[in-house]
Amino acid sequence: MNKKQRLYDELRRYTSIAIAFSGGVDSTLLLAAARQCLGEKVIAVTAVSPLQPRAEIDDAVRLSGIIGTPHYTVSTGELDNPDFSRNPENRCYICKKILFADIRAVSETHGISTLAHAANLDDLSDYRPGMQAAEELGVVSPLIEAQFTKADIRKLSKQMGLPTWNKPSAACLASRIPYGRPITADALAMVEAAERVLAALGFSGGRVRHFGEIAKIEIRPADFSRLLTPDRRLRVIGELRKIGFLYVTMDLEGYQTGRLNRSILS
Repeated sequence: MNKKQRLYDELRRYTSIAIAFSGGVDSTLLLAAARQCLGEKVIAVTAVSPLQPRAEIDDAVRLSGIIGTPHYTVSTGELDNPDFSRNPENRCYICKKILFADIRAVSETHGISTLAHAANLDDLSDYRPGMQAAEELGVVSPLIEAQFTKADIRKLSKQMGLPTWNKPSAACLASRIPYGRPITADALAMVEAAERVLAALGFSGGRVRHFGEIAKIEIRPADFSRLLTPDRRLRVIGELRKIGFLYVTMDLEGYQTGRLNRSILS
C-alpha cells in the first residue's frame, strides 16, 4: 500500500475532522487530503496571535479557500501565560496546550470532536515537546500514522498541484528567541519585521534570531555572497537598526531548523 492510500485510509476512520491549520506545507496537504476523503465534514481552524506572522495567517485564509473548506480563526493567549512568556525549555508544550484547547473549542462549536495536526515523522527526530501536549489532548496525527516524512509531504503536494509543495518551512516566531529570554510582543514584532526585510530581498525561508539587542541572521550558505554585496549588506543593517536591533550579525553555519534546541540536545 502506498503512503497516499495509507493517509486516505487513516482519514476515512473519522466521520468528521478539524485541522489545526497554519497554511504551511504540512497542514495544507493534510487539509487537502481530508477534504478529498471527507468532503464537507472538514473544517480548518487557524490560531491568531503575535506568535504567527501575519503573512502566514493570510496564507491560511487564501489556501483554505482554494481547497474549499470552511475556515475559522481563534485568538490564542499564549503571551498572557507567564509560564510560556518566561520562555522555558518546554515552552512549546505550554503553547500547544493552549493552542489545541482553543482550536478544539472552536471545532466543537461546529459539532466536530476530532482534531488533527500535521506533525510528520521528521518531527520525531527533534526536540518537540508540543507532541506531548497533542497526545495528552487527544489530537490525532494522520501524517505520522501514514508514515509521512517532510519529503513525502512535498512530493504528494506537488502531485496534487498544491501551491505549497515548495514553500519554505515555517515555525512560530517564538522559535527565534533563545530559551530563557522573555518572549514579549515587542520582541516577536521585531523578528517578524526583520524577516520581512529578508523576504523582500528574496531570501526565502531566512530566520532572524533575537538575542536582545543583537539580531542573528540565518540564511542558506548558498545565499551568503548575495547578502554580503555592499549595497544589500548595508540595506539589511540599516533596516534592522530601524527595527530596533543595535547589532546585526550573520550565522556562518547558515540556516538550520531547530538551531536553538542544541543547548537541550547536546
